[in-house]
Amino acid sequence: MNRREILLRSLGLGAFFCLPRPAKALGGQIPEVNTVAPDFTLIGTRRNQDEPRPWKLEDFAGRWLVLYFYPRDFTSGCTIEAHGFQSLNQEFEQQNTSIVGVSADGLEDHASFCSSEALDYLLLSDPDGTVSKTYGSWMAPYSMRHTFLIDPAGEIRERWTGVRPNGHAHEVMERLKRLQSEASI
Repeated sequence: MNRREILLRSLGLGAFFCLPRPAKALGGQIPEVNTVAPDFTLIGTRRNQDEPRPWKLEDFAGRWLVLYFYPRDFTSGCTIEAHGFQSLNQEFEQQNTSIVGVSADGLEDHASFCSSEALDYLLLSDPDGTVSKTYGSWMAPYSMRHTFLIDPAGEIRERWTGVRPNGHAHEVMERLKRLQSEASI
């Protein structure tokens, strides 16, 4: 930040003069696009998985990752969003992309949600919001509806905040395909 930016911010005029500022949401500071994704370790489960186990960001190295945060299992908006991702799960897989949902719900709720809604992708439990906070997605006691598209090298390539569940999975898929096609040029 240069002296002019420091002076304008100290006078409270930074926003007036459109100075760049870190993105913030109600849930905290949201990581910037084209920066390294915050690391995480959370316990997760999916349908037909024998035992829940810890998952880390590095477990997805070499693959694209859709990391989406949502408030609660079994609520209408969260179920719509989950079904959207499930309906495109095979297509995401064909694009070398994993889908991972994160909420404060416990593993038992996640297992039940995966089973009853036929979800074949991973759900991670973040009961105290530790990881949700690092992604600016925490409004205690729930994760907020934000999505991050992380590339195979672990960088955030796109982010969505205040997601509307209807059609969101298609929006993520379209952006994924554009980014992959730009990378192959």
